Amino acid sequence: MTLLTPVDLLDPRSLGPVHFIAIGGAGMSGIAAAYADLGVRVSGSDQADSANLAMLRGHGVTTYVGHDAGQLGDAETVVVSSAVRESNPELAEARSRGLRVWHRSAALGALMLGRPGVAVGGTHGKTTTSAMIAHVLTACGTDGGYVVGAPLATGESSRLGAPGSPFVVEADESDGSFLQYPAALRVVTNVEADHLDNWGTPEAYAEGFARFAAGADGEAVVDIDDAGGAALAAALGSHPLVTYGTSPDADVRITDVSHDAAGVRGTILLAGVPVTLALGVPGLHNLANATAALVVAARLGIDPQQAATALAGFHGAHRRFEAVGEVGGVRVVDDYAHHPTEIDAVLAAARDSVGEGRVIACFQPHLYSRTRDFATGFGEALAAADEVVLLDIYGAREEPMPGVTSALIGDVTTARLGPGRVHAASSLQDAAVVLAGLARPGDIVLTVGAGDVTTVGPLVVRALAGVGR
Repeated sequence: MTLLTPVDLLDPRSLGPVHFIAIGGAGMSGIAAAYADLGVRVSGSDQADSANLAMLRGHGVTTYVGHDAGQLGDAETVVVSSAVRESNPELAEARSRGLRVWHRSAALGALMLGRPGVAVGGTHGKTTTSAMIAHVLTACGTDGGYVVGAPLATGESSRLGAPGSPFVVEADESDGSFLQYPAALRVVTNVEADHLDNWGTPEAYAEGFARFAAGADGEAVVDIDDAGGAALAAALGSHPLVTYGTSPDADVRITDVSHDAAGVRGTILLAGVPVTLALGVPGLHNLANATAALVVAARLGIDPQQAATALAGFHGAHRRFEAVGEVGGVRVVDDYAHHPTEIDAVLAAARDSVGEGRVIACFQPHLYSRTRDFATGFGEALAAADEVVLLDIYGAREEPMPGVTSALIGDVTTARLGPGRVHAASSLQDAAVVLAGLARPGDIVLTVGAGDVTTVGPLVVRALAGVGR
């Protein structure tokens, strides 16, 4: 995978029939559904049937299971993700025919043409923040559209919305595709080195965010509590900018923060006017995310008090501190955190909400390269838990690297927590058994990572309930 070069965008209705390769993915299915809702003739393929393919068929999309060159039909445009290899028979056929081939980010960017666009970027928090903005747009009756990285409470991760209404997207920096979006408002939640397999150096990664934030005739919205965000704000110079955070230097300041089992609350000083935000999700990081959403809502003409009321009804996006179940006083929660800073934040949120109970974390590292680069950071972050269960690395697109294993993380965590509190699990099922055995009433069990660790939570609930015993 390499960094992408932005392309000129066209109205989706001028593209002819459009074929999506890997159409069932979270990042593709929402875009394909929006194209179909625009009246574009859409087809697509994926390796296996899924709920997303069924959803797309409901939008009138022709779907195929498996990849075959003949499935392109009379398509004039083909949309791919960074995960689609040149050897894919459909992509190879599109190249041989000289068809227009767009990355998914271009297909998404085209949906923003002629609309007040909002692009939400950041190393962490972009899914939750974009979901919060989408929630506000819907709850406040704007008829806005969105494509975000995880389903909202409605079960939908995308909505076309009305012509001319606001449109919000989650802007992924991993492959540079966040530079593609024609957004008038560009949110940066934080900047911390990641995806160095593509960017090469932390400096190049930070410079990419500077290009993203300053890339349109609009305004950047930046969290300056984050060191990378503060550096970005300074680098933007005279570019239109609004900053937010607990810092006294922030344009929009977060004050009077408090935590309880229900969530987090605070007062937001927006243009000198105090607005109370009371959220049903935990953690200062979520209060910051909601503050960004409040700023965006105000810039789009939504009354801040109305937006704050809407945010009080936001209860999270899929795999973002998502409740899995509760048995015998033990809460089980699943989260997508896969970077040390994200783990810091999710464990702090768990600690804020657990009271006298313990925090038991099950972590599955994602990618060998990320484990190699951040093993010490992962180990230090996990030491904020009381007990830790470590799974093997989820390699995803990568092959194993010599000497890179979960033990690199476990050694660091053990050095901080002491012996007997870090447990290696040989499988997902083994992890569930260990977690259920460790948990006692009042504890919270967190399953954390970007791979298939998400399947462990339900297994823990079943084990706690004695199912199958």
